[in-house]
Amino acid sequence: MIRKAEQKDLARIAEIQIFNYRLYFYPIFKNDWYYFDELQVPSLMRSYEGALDSLYVYDDGVVKGFIKIEGTYIARLFVEPVLQNAAIGSKLLEFAVKEHNADHLWALEKNVKAIRFYERHGFVATGEKKPEEDTTEYLLLLKRQVSEEQ
Repeated sequence: MIRKAEQKDLARIAEIQIFNYRLYFYPIFKNDWYYFDELQVPSLMRSYEGALDSLYVYDDGVVKGFIKIEGTYIARLFVEPVLQNAAIGSKLLEFAVKEHNADHLWALEKNVKAIRFYERHGFVATGEKKPEEDTTEYLLLLKRQVSEEQ
């Protein structure tokens, strides 16, 4: 169900990211211009064209989520909002850890739902923060705790 993304997946990947951004980030940033003008499927598709090697999709006949893995860094993880809480994000995250030894990511400090999700999967906030570019918000660094039996 998880496979490397292909060119044909880019529109769906862009849709999933845009729906998530509008649902979860617009209420924090309230930037009409960015979320409803700048953030569009065609431009987001173009931004991912050179990144197919780092993109994986959850596809059970329909692309329902995706993850972008850069080395051991999880750069993006999104699931179609209406399909969240169906273990799709968990499967994508487990794939990243198992197949790519993914061990760190940055999450928006106010995105408590995402932080709780990552914590349930063995990631912990390190206390390290950095500003989200061009905003007054902060990102938190989360790293995977490796137990001794692993």
